[in-house]
Amino acid sequence: MTTLRPSLEVAVIMQRVANTGPAARWQAWRWQLADVVMNEAGFGTEPRLLYQNDTEQRWLHGGFKVELFSDDGEGYYLNTSTDVPSWFVLWRMEDEPSVAAEPIPRPLVVSLSYYDAGRWLDAQETVEQVPAPAPVVAWLQAFVDEHHVVEPKRRKRPESFKSLTDRFGNPASISTDKSFGNGRGGGRG
Repeated sequence: MTTLRPSLEVAVIMQRVANTGPAARWQAWRWQLADVVMNEAGFGTEPRLLYQNDTEQRWLHGGFKVELFSDDGEGYYLNTSTDVPSWFVLWRMEDEPSVAAEPIPRPLVVSLSYYDAGRWLDAQETVEQVPAPAPVVAWLQAFVDEHHVVEPKRRKRPESFKSLTDRFGNPASISTDKSFGNGRGGGRG
């Protein structure tokens, strides 16, 4: 039995822009995420150069599927509850040039989950975000309203009230009586 998940087909636009200021001393340009747009059949799945001039290049990467998972409701909720709900894109630079004279960035995954972006960043991946359009945010919000369950906050019991246990899980006790010497009391020795 297959379960269909809500999904969107999208394309990613990456751009190369000129560096300015002190960074230009070491590198004349840098790559960044420009936009995430709805995919169209004519986009294909191979990167295509959209625009180029002396200071900028734009590449279209089509064929990405963004699926929503009911067990990630919290991640979508965190995205929709921000001031600017966003697309999150994980991308990497090519090791060797494939479709251009120089290596270009390759988007790998697109998500609307705040948790996905956090996991990718924790793994030291390159992740960028761009604002999602209003119809996508409304679609995501409807999913959140249906699947996100707010967990009640539980009061944490202060550590001083917890019972003590030894390393085997047995109840432990602490005594403030001082025992000196061989344990028979009586003195220091």
